[in-house]
Amino acid sequence: MKVLLVSDSHGKGNLLNQIIERVIPDHVIHCGDFCTDRDELPPVSLTIVKGNCDWEDVPEEDIWEGAGLRFYVTHGHNLRVKTSPLPIKYRGEEMGAQIVCFGHSHFPFCEKIDDVLLINPGSISYPRGFAYPTFACLEIVNKQVKVTYHQIDGKEIHERGGIFSF
Repeated sequence: MKVLLVSDSHGKGNLLNQIIERVIPDHVIHCGDFCTDRDELPPVSLTIVKGNCDWEDVPEEDIWEGAGLRFYVTHGHNLRVKTSPLPIKYRGEEMGAQIVCFGHSHFPFCEKIDDVLLINPGSISYPRGFAYPTFACLEIVNKQVKVTYHQIDGKEIHERGGIFSF
């Protein structure tokens, strides 16, 4: 199964559409700050949460299950993701998730702490503390997750990501 993970598109739906067309994912997770009307989002299998800049009535956190794994999805602004990964890791554990997806910091992050994989895809529009906009792809086979990071044009960012087993 291929999952596309994006965040912080801040109204740049055209970039999101281009990425989806290139990646052709089975499911898309958007970690908030999409900053557009919900009906302008692509008509694909999609889990979306509300970021601190969003106005649409969507959940602030959600659970998605796929490929035998449970994903906790939130923007992260209420869990202090810019200062420590621990509050969001603990919330993911409370939600029974193996994978926690979040945004808000606009910085790509991927780390497994204990039995919880934390993934921030960065921002596809306005990176902070990183040279270029990013998104993440998850390839899941038999509860093994390969996380790769990419620039908007699809070029892989080799210094981020990894392979994680559950």
